[in-house]
Amino acid sequence: MTFMGWSSFFAVFIVILACAKPLGTFMAKVMDGEKTFLSPVLGPLERLIYRLSGIEPSEEMGWREYCAAVLMFSATGAVALYAQLRLQHKLPLNRAELGPVDPTLAFNTAVSFLTNTNWQAYSGESTMTYLSQMAGLAYHNFVSAATGISIAIAVVRGFVRAESKTIGNFWADLVRITLYLLLPLSIVGGLFLVSQGVIQNFKPYEKVTTLQGTEQVLAMGPVASQEIIKQVGTNGGGFFNANSAHPFENPTPLTNFLQMFAIFLIPAALTYQFGRMAGDQRQGWAIFACMTLLFMAGFATVYHFEQKGNPILTKHGADQTLSDTQVGGNMEGKEVRFGIASSSLFATITTDASCGAVNAMHDSLTPIGGLVTMFNLMLGEIIFGGVGAGLYGMMLFVVLTVFIAGLMVGRTPEYLGKKIEARDMKYATLGILIPSFAILGFAAWASIRPTALSSLANNGPHGLSEILYAYSSAVGNNGSAFAGLNANTWWFNYTLGWAMLLGRFFIIVPVLALAGNLAGKKRLAQSLGTFPTHTPLFVLLLASVIIIVGGLTHFPALSLGPIIEHFVMLTGKLY
Repeated sequence: MTFMGWSSFFAVFIVILACAKPLGTFMAKVMDGEKTFLSPVLGPLERLIYRLSGIEPSEEMGWREYCAAVLMFSATGAVALYAQLRLQHKLPLNRAELGPVDPTLAFNTAVSFLTNTNWQAYSGESTMTYLSQMAGLAYHNFVSAATGISIAIAVVRGFVRAESKTIGNFWADLVRITLYLLLPLSIVGGLFLVSQGVIQNFKPYEKVTTLQGTEQVLAMGPVASQEIIKQVGTNGGGFFNANSAHPFENPTPLTNFLQMFAIFLIPAALTYQFGRMAGDQRQGWAIFACMTLLFMAGFATVYHFEQKGNPILTKHGADQTLSDTQVGGNMEGKEVRFGIASSSLFATITTDASCGAVNAMHDSLTPIGGLVTMFNLMLGEIIFGGVGAGLYGMMLFVVLTVFIAGLMVGRTPEYLGKKIEARDMKYATLGILIPSFAILGFAAWASIRPTALSSLANNGPHGLSEILYAYSSAVGNNGSAFAGLNANTWWFNYTLGWAMLLGRFFIIVPVLALAGNLAGKKRLAQSLGTFPTHTPLFVLLLASVIIIVGGLTHFPALSLGPIIEHFVMLTGKLY
């Protein structure tokens, strides 16, 4: 590991830290309906949308009504996207004359973009028309991200309100987040990407002659507009199959930096907004500190093992002496433009968040490097996490940690003046355990199905890692892949699709139920026996609970995959 490598980490972190407070403050004002510097321009448009849609933003919803609105909106969007993909050959802007999307793939893709997963079992440039990319996929990049943030804000309201039967208005939350947050960030960021060389056009695909004299087809399209929202909304779906490793999506080190920064921008700001809404900024900073601690540990591990490389390739020099470190490190599957440090940082960030964008192939990471990215997914991507999903996923672990802390001090656990009781623990436990059950259940099923095993590119523990990663990515609504798995089969299209639905909605329902239950409780005054939840001790306890719960649940499966592959690699064998 080098000074320059770590400088890339601190450069991203410092900029994120600097932006968390101003953006978090702005978001809090927007969600409270207060005036901001964008109100003179966007205020009339917001009110027009309410009138045309019949929305009364001041009419709040209970948690059941809020949840029903989320489910109804999501189901309608999925059906519409499925129909568009099946009929894309009859719709405009089909410059490459592409046919309809296969039914199983259309189902998988519709569910994928609905759930903010953006798992792509296809090559975008050879499967999707320009209209499907823009009006179908990019549209869901906006609304799925806005839905996640809306739910996070509703959950925070549940924690901070007292004796209330409501947690907000989903339709008003959705409009405000899209209009005041996602669209402005995407417009500014998209224009910057265009200035750096990311393409944005409606040209037909171009045929060029290479230096070797062969003919090559270069895919064109409106890339920058989809690229920026895939990062800001932690969606991850690339216009091209190579995703952010493609020079038309990510041409320079500056665009690479912007994309990593954009992934963490809103999740980091949400922690500040949480503290502001709670009336105690220390609570928000405590969650931010826990996320930072886990983020730094993950990056350090991936970077160390990728820089160390493959011990089988350590012979070098005229005398063929052995070294502990592969010369140049593990560059397989990485862009020379970005190198090991930036690739390791990107891989850590994209799996900490439910983004899924990649600038290197995770299938080519060292076993421990791959283990860290997979472990991030298995934790539920709560280390800053997806927009909204990271915060409300983290709040489930906060409730669990507060409960454990309450047992330690011998009194009823409390958080923000609310007693954490049996019903609250049931909701939190349900939200934590269902994803793990789905990951391990689907992975076990696939590991004994010949139809699934035929899609593997590798045998042995690495093949198991490909299966584990796929279902971890789907359930975690991440969308990245080990890239060695042929997922465009009826088996994986269907099972991964259902895994995405479980990972999205079987967390949303219990977490909204938790918010509704907490909102109706009285607020208690702090006493000498109240366990403080803003101290370094609580930060360490929260991080420990996250690692222990994730480790104990998934360690047996990880032992059979990347862990055993690492030790076998040390003996000189690869898979």
